[in-house]
Amino acid sequence: MSGASAVFILDGRGKVILWRNYRGEVPPGVAEKFVINVVEESDEANIKPVFVEDGICYCWIKYGSLYFLGVSKKNSNAVMILTYLYKLGDVLKDYFRSVEEESIRDNFVLTYELMDEMMDNGIPQTTEVKILREYIKTESFQFLTNQEQQRPPTAITNAVSWRPEGIKHKKNEVFLDVIEKLNLLVSANGTVLRSEILGTLRMKTFLSGMPELKLGLNDKLMLDAASRAAGAAGGKAAPPGRAVEMEDIKFHQCVRLSRFENDRTISFIPPDGEFELMSYRLTTHVKPLIWVETVVDRSSSRTRVEYMVKAKSNFKSRSVANNVEILIPVPSDVDTPNFKTSIGSVKYIPGKDAMLWTIKQFAGQKDFIMTATFGLPSVASETRDAYQKRPINVKFEIPYFTVSGVTVRYLKIVEKSGYQALPWVRYITQNGEYQLRMT
Repeated sequence: MSGASAVFILDGRGKVILWRNYRGEVPPGVAEKFVINVVEESDEANIKPVFVEDGICYCWIKYGSLYFLGVSKKNSNAVMILTYLYKLGDVLKDYFRSVEEESIRDNFVLTYELMDEMMDNGIPQTTEVKILREYIKTESFQFLTNQEQQRPPTAITNAVSWRPEGIKHKKNEVFLDVIEKLNLLVSANGTVLRSEILGTLRMKTFLSGMPELKLGLNDKLMLDAASRAAGAAGGKAAPPGRAVEMEDIKFHQCVRLSRFENDRTISFIPPDGEFELMSYRLTTHVKPLIWVETVVDRSSSRTRVEYMVKAKSNFKSRSVANNVEILIPVPSDVDTPNFKTSIGSVKYIPGKDAMLWTIKQFAGQKDFIMTATFGLPSVASETRDAYQKRPINVKFEIPYFTVSGVTVRYLKIVEKSGYQALPWVRYITQNGEYQLRMT
């Protein structure tokens, strides 16, 4: 398997900012083919993330306003190159805070140094930013002794490249956040047109030594595997309870994939500090957690429009949605707004042609009504009613709650010194693209 022959960073117009030729196989002019096939291509259907031109394979991504391009003259793993390009963007973002043309030009030397450390002869090497920061400093050039220069970072020589040895903490703790974002599109009559749950497990570890963690979820396949194992051992299988069938599962590199494929056990040696352990997706049918019904009345006067908005929470009464924002479209030519509500506050946002109803805490199984009145000019614009085609957008955050029902069954921490560690688990449900159509 071959890697990348060269890596380019280009601006939004396709002009090369810098490039690193790892093998001397390709000329600088290969970037011109990329500009023709991607940047200057007017038909989006012809733009491909991977294409071959004159025997050279082009793999590219758009990172912010810049293009990251990897090219290879040999039969290469395109997914590996694309993954490396995303990792390169994430590392540069961590160092520079924002990945833009100006930040790259201001840090040419550092960017080249990072590219040389992250890829050797076109093959990706160290891509973990925590390890790179051990020996590539951003604040100033550091003079090292000859012994320090010759000694590579300990994590690179370990089998566990993402965690250095000798870590010590006074208090050993693990924080696990199960965060789910709900993408929802609902028609005006309440029919769910699209529902999708995107979940992530974020961890923050403060553990000494080289601990091994085992995580158990109520994943359907995981529970089935546990039941089969108990049956084979002659024991009584535990009742499965509510199981969740996850899709598109992605893990941090620390997870032992072979172990997960065999018995669905999530076993890993974690990096120190904060990282994303895994992500998943569910396409189960979900009812709206917050339903918004809007009645628009213009019958009483041509120069006035009245809204009656009802918001209802459909989750359990013991849960509370925090910082709820309901953005409701209004005609672009309204004026003199007047609002009445029993909870929260409402304001008119002319720049968005919408009114924003904000509720700090919205308890479950509650409903509230807000009324609004706007003035209209006597001469109506041709596009006045176009606002009804725009959806209502809702933002919220519900702590101690997962819409999918994903549950952490156990989180075990094993370290050879035998210390006791405290695991903390928190559940959060947030809005993703949460939209309710008005008509």
